[in-house]
Amino acid sequence: MDIPVNAQVECVDGPCGHSAGVIVNPANQQITHLIFKLHGDLRLAPVAQIVEASPTVIHLRCTKDELTHMDLFIEREYVMIIPDASMWAPEPQVVSIPHRRVPKDELAIERGSRVEATDGQVGKVDELLVDPQDKHITHLVLREGHLWGQRDVTIPALQIDHIEDDTVFLKLDKHAVASLPAVPVRK
Repeated sequence: MDIPVNAQVECVDGPCGHSAGVIVNPANQQITHLIFKLHGDLRLAPVAQIVEASPTVIHLRCTKDELTHMDLFIEREYVMIIPDASMWAPEPQVVSIPHRRVPKDELAIERGSRVEATDGQVGKVDELLVDPQDKHITHLVLREGHLWGQRDVTIPALQIDHIEDDTVFLKLDKHAVASLPAVPVRK
């Protein structure tokens, strides 16, 4: 199963947003949640809600109403800042601080997350390929290159060393990544 990012998400009763990323358990490289955008908010759907996925559409087993009640991925904390009296305009201000709600001991991987080879950055996450039975990542699709020279490379999950702070670290060096076969870049 291909878990694309920025694909349409379909509930049993129609279209309901777009995918934005996934939450992964780094210990076993199993996807636990889909991050999706619904009405401007990012929310989390347990991976058990995914019925099937293609490169352009992810089908869920829930209704649109059920989806609107799923947990927010980004929660906002509002804090009042009172400047000290020596400042030019000591008016209190309310500041919004976003917090990502990633379950304990899990990590968020979003399209565009950095991918590091053993000797430096090699590209960004484009999407993930997942075993539909056990929801384990089988391959990482890496987008490498610049605007006109982009190519996608499929990297087996066994070559992922670890995932940390929105960065996927590989066991391969840049030369080994460059020698992997390219797959066509979808537009």
